[in-house]
Amino acid sequence: MNERRESAMVFPCRFPIKVMGYWAEDFDAFVAQIVRRHVGDLGEGALRSRESRAGRFISVTVTIEAKSRSQLDAIYRDLTSEARIVMVL
Repeated sequence: MNERRESAMVFPCRFPIKVMGYWAEDFDAFVAQIVRRHVGDLGEGALRSRESRAGRFISVTVTIEAKSRSQLDAIYRDLTSEARIVMVL
């Protein structure tokens, strides 16, 4: 059976993307650069980062104005293809 699932999301919408990787001073800028390929300029406060308790990892949350499911899929593909990135939620 080939069912197509309807998305519960209504576009455009604000959408947070959480990216985790090994701590590096430029990790948040690295993540922002990848996301900007798909959304253009990120607004003020769109990026938040947090180090892990032991300082080995860093998580970056980027909140974007998502235009479509295909845009989100492309962002996730680009992020998960990078060796520096451990996980994307």
